[in-house]
Amino acid sequence: MASFLLTGQASLEEKGMLSPKAMRLLPLHVMLIPPLVLLLIYSYGPIAGIYLAFEKFMPSKGIFHSPFVGLDNFKYVWELPDTKQVLLNTVVIAAMKIVLNLSAPIVLALLLNEIRIRAFKRAVQTIVYLPYFLSWVLLGGILIDILSPSEGIVNGFLQALGLKPIFFLGDPGWFRFTAVVSDLWKEIGFNTIVFLAAITNANPSLYEAAVIDGANRWKQTINVTLPSMLPIIVLVATLSLGNVLNAGFDQIFNLYSPQVYSTADILDTFLYRIGIVDTQYGVATAVGLFKSVISFLFISVSYFLAYRIANYRIF
Repeated sequence: MASFLLTGQASLEEKGMLSPKAMRLLPLHVMLIPPLVLLLIYSYGPIAGIYLAFEKFMPSKGIFHSPFVGLDNFKYVWELPDTKQVLLNTVVIAAMKIVLNLSAPIVLALLLNEIRIRAFKRAVQTIVYLPYFLSWVLLGGILIDILSPSEGIVNGFLQALGLKPIFFLGDPGWFRFTAVVSDLWKEIGFNTIVFLAAITNANPSLYEAAVIDGANRWKQTINVTLPSMLPIIVLVATLSLGNVLNAGFDQIFNLYSPQVYSTADILDTFLYRIGIVDTQYGVATAVGLFKSVISFLFISVSYFLAYRIANYRIF
């Protein structure tokens, strides 16, 4: 394969059809063909199924022969009594995750940056980074065990202090808090590494000047480290706007139950029950299309803000 590419590349170069830069990049573009084909098949091909959102789908008639109903599926979803609460739950949980997953890793990165014992620093990084590699199926089972109101270690500790046990995953008032904190536990390690990398880009001469001016470690952090991290902080914050309707299907699906639907049910789990459990494929497609359009708008705005504020560009 490599010899074939080199031979074809040499023949194109002899004919003057490609510039020297294009010749260097040609093998890389050829390597993109297989993933591009998979992208077209599995990501763009299914877009034709959007037509389901505008018809009353009947499996016996197929996608393109079922009765066309226009916007009736969207009206039906909007008139459901749970729709507005589901939207509220999605936005609230997603917003809380965005804020915590931005602020907590910044604080942890600043604290780790002050540690001078390299072995201890690496051990802490490994410990906080480990949950990121675990799936929510596994973490869900762990959380159900440790948060159990009868046998969980957390409630056992609360009872030892003379407090009443808390049903973290069964009490609607506690579920959002539990979901957001557990998501932070899983994601904080990865986000911390991003901000630690931003700290390494700080100009050492700025720290030297701050020491000469008599600045202590706290003032160096406020006046040198944080401003050096600011472009990455702004970038991560603006890009996270695109996730305002992504409250985390994997996590919520593995942790919630019907008794906490009032505060835990989000768009993705709502869509799952309508489409997979109730087999209302047209209605589920309408919900998915609505979410995709709103997410696309937020992502477009976030990338525009990232370009204007942090000079971040995809291409």
